[in-house]
Amino acid sequence: MRLSDGRSALDFGSYAVTLLGHRHPAVVAAVRAQLDTMPTSTRSLANPVAARAAARLAAYFGGRAPGGRLLPKVYFGLNGADAVEVAVKLARLATGRGRVLAVRGGFHGKSLGALGLTHSALFRTGLLGTRTDVVHVAADDAGAVRREAARGPGVAAVVFEPVQGENGAAVLPVEVLRRWCADAHAHGAFAIADEIQCGLRRCGEPSVALAAGLPVDAVLVGKPLGGGVVPLSAVVCSEEMYAPLAADPFLHSATFGGHPLSCAALDPALTAIEELAGRGGVLADALDGALAALAAAHPGVVGAVTGAGLLRGIDFTSARAAGAVVVELAGAGLLVSPCLGRPTTVRLLPPLVCSEREIAEAAEILDAAVTVASRSGAVPAAAAPAPPPPRAPGSASAPHPHRTLGDDT
Repeated sequence: MRLSDGRSALDFGSYAVTLLGHRHPAVVAAVRAQLDTMPTSTRSLANPVAARAAARLAAYFGGRAPGGRLLPKVYFGLNGADAVEVAVKLARLATGRGRVLAVRGGFHGKSLGALGLTHSALFRTGLLGTRTDVVHVAADDAGAVRREAARGPGVAAVVFEPVQGENGAAVLPVEVLRRWCADAHAHGAFAIADEIQCGLRRCGEPSVALAAGLPVDAVLVGKPLGGGVVPLSAVVCSEEMYAPLAADPFLHSATFGGHPLSCAALDPALTAIEELAGRGGVLADALDGALAALAAAHPGVVGAVTGAGLLRGIDFTSARAAGAVVVELAGAGLLVSPCLGRPTTVRLLPPLVCSEREIAEAAEILDAAVTVASRSGAVPAAAAPAPPPPRAPGSASAPHPHRTLGDDT
């Protein structure tokens, strides 16, 4: 990306929005064309752009659900919290139950309803009552859903992120999730996969949960769904879960839900993601090697490397070290995303449009930043790594076209 002062930077952050980089030409063209056709719409009339986008998204996931379970219904929001709010509301209405199970370490948004599911107390400072009817269970507790469902009052849903972005890119155990889904269904509750950060090929598959064969009743997506150009999120769910809204569309509505400009971006965004999907594995392999080398070069500073696909976490030995590295990276031209709920971890979220050479460039910047942080006293002197070898002249990569289009401040 090109900054307003003329500098070029690698965007491996942006909280997972820029999977297609900045200003992907096909997405920009679709949004521009929509701007000249119907830039907004009234909720009193049908919106054909939203209808087409919903059909496209339902078809995108349609053949992936295990056991013949269909997810044909779609509700559009503008951000991840919108999708979480609607999904939990539908689960409670469809079951007539109030209690929802979420996972320790999970992040589902900061609006009041979604905040109840978000685990970190950091985001609830000064607020009372936000965790009403929400129980957080341990990610490795396979029997948690069965026990909670038997304890009463009734459980409406279990909500989980297959890969917890804000919790240091923690990958949840698939067999535990499988047991949770089965136990939820046995007790008449729904299973909801929040893939707002990890889905849409960020971790390799269109849906992490569906690819693992998990019989979920809803997949929540967002962030790159608008192609990195416009805000867009969605609940993709079963007929049973959507039934309350089908019976009464006014149970939940939003002025800008299904906005034409946002929905116009969906088809070209999904098309571009699928065209680039093969690159995801190549880039993930390159990232694996780079992060393994970083951990080996900085023992005592880098504690662990976590995550999957193009959602990775570097867990440092202290929050102070992680913060110092983030500051150094910003100045050196590499944007990353800190983990607000786990301050020792820094997330790397490279886009599908980057190159292996840019992965290598990011690795060099990371190595230098960790070294500077160590020398500054952000980590104990005993843990400080040896100085890196001199950088060869001209080793930096040429800017990628999707990094240099436009002025991003």
